[in-house]
Amino acid sequence: MKKTLLVGALTGVFATMAHAQSSVTLYGLIDAGITYTNNQRGHSNWQETSGSVNGSRWGLRGAEDLGGGLKAIFTLENGFNINNGTLGQQSRMFGRQAYVGLSSADYGTVTLGRQYDDVVQYLGPLSLTGTQYGGTGFAHPFDNDNLDNSFRVNNSVHYQSANYGGFKLGAMYGFSNAAGGFANNREYSVGASYNFGGFNFAAAYLQLNNGLNSATAAGLANTGGAVTDSPFAGTRQRVWGAGANYTFGPATAGVVFTQSRVNNATSIANANPVSSGALAFAAPTGLRFNNYEINGRYALTPALSLAGQYTFTDGKVGSADPKWHTFGLQADYMLSKRTDVYLQGEYQHVKADGTGLTAFINGLAPSSTQNQVAVTAGLRHRF
Repeated sequence: MKKTLLVGALTGVFATMAHAQSSVTLYGLIDAGITYTNNQRGHSNWQETSGSVNGSRWGLRGAEDLGGGLKAIFTLENGFNINNGTLGQQSRMFGRQAYVGLSSADYGTVTLGRQYDDVVQYLGPLSLTGTQYGGTGFAHPFDNDNLDNSFRVNNSVHYQSANYGGFKLGAMYGFSNAAGGFANNREYSVGASYNFGGFNFAAAYLQLNNGLNSATAAGLANTGGAVTDSPFAGTRQRVWGAGANYTFGPATAGVVFTQSRVNNATSIANANPVSSGALAFAAPTGLRFNNYEINGRYALTPALSLAGQYTFTDGKVGSADPKWHTFGLQADYMLSKRTDVYLQGEYQHVKADGTGLTAFINGLAPSSTQNQVAVTAGLRHRF
């Protein structure tokens, strides 16, 4: 009898220890709203939208303590459309993130799988399009610098250092996975950030070789490579940028600069102002976008916040010089720690004569003119 009780007690202890040393968390976010747009392909529109600020998602996040400050970690994150229940990210089961790795308190973290690049991870938090204070609708034209996560990186290995007195460094490589085509649809990126007091600084660089858009994948031949969902089809895309913000009391103000270049671009996904397809160029064209963003947010009360940004984008499309002006404002009210309502508006004006480009607020269909206005009343719930 005593032996039975002892075995039972020890079993309970070991089970408790095992539970304490490993964990799995279910989490998610649902963002739904009603959006009015003054012009989508020549018509005004009222529509229900999913992810006007943050993409709806659910995920599993886990960690196992291996001892000595080392942990095994994983994340599996699904993106979906709350309006109709369909999968996002080209109908992937875990299209937002899917990775496994090892994390050390002293030496940093190494992960393998489908992940965010270092422009997203380091610069994204300094731009309102990379946060809950603007998100999808506040993206720079065509999300040309990927600060709004239009694409992720497949087949990737990512290293992120530990936090050394406020300084962090990251590096990523996304394999092409193609025999005889090591550089055909590969990615690499680096980033760094430094936090001191209320100041935050970050810089990052990203390069894609033959990053594919699904509509033109047949032309570039490697659909199993690092990137298959970039807005641009071209032979090379390079993005670099830097930013800073400062938090003082309930206010945060920041600036971000990014430059994106695409060599031999043949199309921009879903940017055709007439049809629902890609805007194709008559011949391979060089693209360049310089984005200058100023942003700020202010907590009027613990529950009510205001945020806004202005971005000027100086472009180059072949020999043409398009210019974009994009404004965004948001008011958000927290009903609880997990549920909030928001009212958000965007305005974009573009001067792009002779390019076929029109105003195009991210997440919507493009305008048929140089101007587009959108207003969304939305609800977000986190779990």
